[in-house]
This record gives sequence, structure tokens and C-alpha cells, in this order.
Amino acid sequence: MARMHTRRRGQSRSTKPLRKEAPEWVTLSSDEIEKKVVELSKLDNSTSKVGIILRDMYGVPDITLSTGKKVSKILEDNDAALELPEDFTNLVTKALRLRKHLVANHKDQHNKRALNITEAKVRRLGKYYRRSGVLPVNWKYDPKTAERLITQ
Repeated sequence: MARMHTRRRGQSRSTKPLRKEAPEWVTLSSDEIEKKVVELSKLDNSTSKVGIILRDMYGVPDITLSTGKKVSKILEDNDAALELPEDFTNLVTKALRLRKHLVANHKDQHNKRALNITEAKVRRLGKYYRRSGVLPVNWKYDPKTAERLITQ
């Protein structure tokens, strides 16, 4: 299937090996991994950053296989979850950066298109999160208030 904003198809890349259970060589128990996840998130690390740190420094290749829960679910159970999902925050931040760039470079047509595409993605993702109850039902993307939303 083709991508939404380009005429190309998907990217070819390597895939993770198919596993049903955690590898035997992981030394940390599931409780220790959960404690590390909460500890790392309190140091202002995002969920993806927590996964990368656990993979690179502690040798945990997949948190979901080791604990049976995703990082966001672990944080939610320990009352350390973020108000907004990471993917939504990253998209809004990207849109704000593009708007700031276009104030200084108003003739930059490529970035005007990139801003339109990014804001379409923000609206689409916002629609999904409204349906799933993460965002309020009456939430609407507004670039003027988006910066306040992200900095809270």
C-alpha cells in the first residue's frame, strides 16, 4: 500500500526476530525492569528513550516480552504516565518548529508543504486520541494554543 503523502511505497528494512517469550540471557526480573522504567521516566526520559536506555545499558531487548506490559502501561500503573502520548507531542512540536521557521522564511514553499502535511497528521492523530479517550472530546488543534499544550 502506498504512503499517504508520497507516491512511494513502504521502506524496506530489517525486522526484529519473531519471539514469543523473553530471552534467557536477560538478567533482570520483570519487577526490576518495571522499577527501572519508572526510575528512568522520572529523569524526564520519554517512553522511547527509556526503551533505548534499557536495551543499550541493561541488556533488555524487549520490555514487552520481559514484563508482559508496554512501557506506557507500566508508567500508567505506577502513576508516572505523561498527560499526552509521545507521538502526538512530537508531531505538535515539529509543527511548531515549522511555523517558527516560516515566520522568518515566509517564501520557503517546501516547508509550507511540510507544515500542511504535519498539521494534517496532528489532526488525524488527534481524532484518533479523541475517539480513544486520551484527549477531550471537544479538543481541536489550534497552533496558537498548541505551544501551551506541549509546555504544560
